[in-house]
Amino acid sequence: MSKLEIGSEAPDFTLLEAPGKTITLSDEVQKGPVVLVFYPADFTSTCQEELCRFRDVLTDYNSLGATVLGISVDGLFSHKAFKEANDIEFPLLSDWDKTVIKAYDIVLEDFVGMKEVAKRSVFVIDTDRTIVYAWVSDDPGKLPPYNEVKMAVTKLA
Repeated sequence: MSKLEIGSEAPDFTLLEAPGKTITLSDEVQKGPVVLVFYPADFTSTCQEELCRFRDVLTDYNSLGATVLGISVDGLFSHKAFKEANDIEFPLLSDWDKTVIKAYDIVLEDFVGMKEVAKRSVFVIDTDRTIVYAWVSDDPGKLPPYNEVKMAVTKLA
């Protein structure tokens, strides 16, 4: 589990979405709640299923005023190809240097030979950067409880 719990302040970060384009958490929460979706790697079947499920309900989250951000340690070019292949419209951010997964205490030490990737995790962050929902799995094959995530966002609307 993560050391971050409900009621903790979410660590701020600035990550690249594309060459020259960054997204900062503290800026995003000023617009409304943020759903952080951490996942181990682009182009793995479980990650693809997870991000496509969020893609399919993105309008529901947007109608509640929430932003969805995907985060993994993959690079920008991998993210770009993954987004295009799966028609993902929300930002995928590159935690290339692994500072954010360490700040959120969700480092999966070994994922099929890849060292230090994100544990599959979802955090719902309120507009004051308070974590109102946290789900972290030590099993990279386990998908998040989508209904719980949506309920946490709905309560903030």
